[in-house]
Amino acid sequence: MLAILPWLVVLAALPSAWWWTGVPATDVARFAAYWALTLVLPGTLVHRALRGSRGNLPEDLGHGAATGLLLELGAWALAAATGGQHLLRWWPVPLLVAFVAVPRLRRHWRVGPRRPLPVAWHWSVCAVLLLLMLWGVTQWRLVPLPPVSYAYYPDLLYHLGLVHELTRSMPFELPHVAGEELRYHYFSDAHLAAGSMVTGVPPTVLLLRLWLVPVAATAALVTAGLARDLAGSWWAGPVAAAVAYLGVPVVLGSAVADGSAALSYASPSQTYVLALVMLLAGACVTVVRGRGLGAGWVLVPALGLACAGAKSSALPPLIAGLGLAAVVAWWTRRRVPWRALVALLCLVAAMGLGYRLFAGGGAGTLRVQAFGLLRFMLPYGETVGADDGARAGGLLPPGLAGTDATGWLLALALFGWWLLTQAPRLAGLLLPAAREHRSDPAGWLLAGAVLAGGGATWVFHHPSASQIYFWLAVIPFGAVLSGWLLAAARPAWPVAVTAGVAGAVAQLVLPTVARPAATPQGWLGVLAVSGARFAAFVALAALLALGTARLLRRQERVSRTATTPGTANPADVDSGAPAPGGEADSGDAAAAGEADSGGPAPTGEVGSGDPASADVAEPEGVRAGQGGLVRVRSGRRRWVSVVLVGVTAAFLGASVAQGVDEVARSVRTESPPQDAKTRALVVTADEMRAALWLDGHAGADDVVATNVHCRPVRTTGHCDARAFWVTGLGGRRAVVESWGYTDAALAAHGRDGLGYARQAPPDGEQFALNERIFATPTPVDLERLRREYGVRWLVADTRAGAVSPELAALAVVRHRSGPVTVYELGRP
Repeated sequence: MLAILPWLVVLAALPSAWWWTGVPATDVARFAAYWALTLVLPGTLVHRALRGSRGNLPEDLGHGAATGLLLELGAWALAAATGGQHLLRWWPVPLLVAFVAVPRLRRHWRVGPRRPLPVAWHWSVCAVLLLLMLWGVTQWRLVPLPPVSYAYYPDLLYHLGLVHELTRSMPFELPHVAGEELRYHYFSDAHLAAGSMVTGVPPTVLLLRLWLVPVAATAALVTAGLARDLAGSWWAGPVAAAVAYLGVPVVLGSAVADGSAALSYASPSQTYVLALVMLLAGACVTVVRGRGLGAGWVLVPALGLACAGAKSSALPPLIAGLGLAAVVAWWTRRRVPWRALVALLCLVAAMGLGYRLFAGGGAGTLRVQAFGLLRFMLPYGETVGADDGARAGGLLPPGLAGTDATGWLLALALFGWWLLTQAPRLAGLLLPAAREHRSDPAGWLLAGAVLAGGGATWVFHHPSASQIYFWLAVIPFGAVLSGWLLAAARPAWPVAVTAGVAGAVAQLVLPTVARPAATPQGWLGVLAVSGARFAAFVALAALLALGTARLLRRQERVSRTATTPGTANPADVDSGAPAPGGEADSGDAAAAGEADSGGPAPTGEVGSGDPASADVAEPEGVRAGQGGLVRVRSGRRRWVSVVLVGVTAAFLGASVAQGVDEVARSVRTESPPQDAKTRALVVTADEMRAALWLDGHAGADDVVATNVHCRPVRTTGHCDARAFWVTGLGGRRAVVESWGYTDAALAAHGRDGLGYARQAPPDGEQFALNERIFATPTPVDLERLRREYGVRWLVADTRAGAVSPELAALAVVRHRSGPVTVYELGRP
């Protein structure tokens, strides 16, 4: 019962949060049924059949939900290719029937050989899930459901238009400029489209509310399972999940902050891909360790293609890590790792196919430019890069290419500071370097992915900083490695907990360093103070860990002497060293309990974390900690182990504490008032009502013409052409609404000193025809619009530009809402 209780709390809290943030109870009920019956249930059955049960229900359901997302993509693609969208809600039925009718599949309705998890695992994982839900609530509070006067982030409206588009049949078009082929990693939008078609819940409610937390929770469960498999300790799972999805960079109050996080409300594709890529990483770990997947091999190319179609930046780092792991496996075993090479070939093929099917102009604007990320950092943008603007530059950012030694010092200092702030995600890179883990390809797989993701972030440049997604995709890999590193040192739990709490307190109480004058010298001063704080943080964490370990050691000697007088170990008394990270109670279950942790049975591979051998004394005074990270032959190495545990735990504690604190402060405070710039971007409630009316009355394949193109709404030359609300809320293709994300606009980035969003319309003649319809309409132009583009509706907004009164004589007025009038044309 104690293990079930936290799950009941989660299952009660999430629907309550949805309802509290404006989702109708009927939509909540339909979505819950959809998630349970068309994703989790079939996905769990298939995952058990392909990879086996994990021996406990929570992890089975988490991996099953991720597998269900993959299966849903296949069902959606089949429906979109055949026009069978009306049958999509029934796609799990044949699969469920097969698992009932086929005798050898029936056993997958039950959990396999049981490996129950400790009660503490259930409570800690559920705590992570509840905090993820709280993070979701903070996003929902800031983004109201329409209709309301509000300035939505343009990417959300862009994705909303894609969701509507993906409810139609193939071939897909870019809804914002009808007739242009859709080339984008749109599988997250396909998931939302499928959910809307199955449940009948409006896409706006799904995108702005319902989908986010369940997908994030799925990623957290899969990540926790992978960490537990690798580390061999139950607590490594919730630690890795918390660091991956709640943690943020450790800035210690610096004015140079980096808020990079794996989850993103504003980027559905980034959040959606995490569950898929972590499930794929688990299969790759099995492969690089030399074990076959059996029927599970089918998941490798399928998940590879799903990742390529969900987020194009997610797969390349994993491929790099897999390639490095294959090299390590070949070098250490002196034989060709055929399984790893087959997996690598599958993923490279999937990436190539994904680029051909999904990559658009955004991928084409990614270019090699070392230190390109600097262009999006405030200290560089205020100083060395103040004049960079939309200029592309060469192998270096324009400002950096022409700067002096001081500018270069600032650039290198910013790069170094970024590395330091990412310590919670980078600390685990020490693990493969340890002697006992050098031959384990699994560690190199994750480390290679982390290095590739971080390297790509700093080697490439994208005009909207999209190269950062290479890094965001591998943050969970870094978190798993860091949790594995901590578990491999087998720390005495007071050492790790004390250091973690101290790190959290330091992150929360340190005052913010004041923002300096906008000069290189000023920012270098801030970075010097920040670096000094960081050094003090590391030193204090190490000293605290050493002090705690010495107290534990002294207490242990006193207790041992009191129990059996005269038996104290002289070597211990002489060295004064703590046990090698594990002689004191580590906080894990006892050896027998650890065997029931729910992880796969030990197979003897390096780093399996076999608890049976954890306490066996090795020859020559050598002791192996859990996972064999620290091989202790002297008191000095024992202290190194303690310092490693203390500093790593302090980093992880600071990272999670800061992330949770940001969420808590957001919940406690009211939404900040909009500044003048934001108020100018507001779409009024009347405008939204008009678009929603169109969605409710137009045919699914109808096309509209509109004079709305820009942010702010008034159409001007070289405006920010990312309005997207007519197609996003109206749900219909437009002849030309907003072209800011078209391939042509992205390819033209920097032309005339303008960014891609402010480039001219890609088809000038088409745009001119569209504008004449509203300013000087004629029967000839209207007929051409009907005949060539299939236009059925006109959406005219007087805030966007003048609307001729003659239009009402040429088309039927169907709806008025504030400045917007919706007209209907006859069919061509």
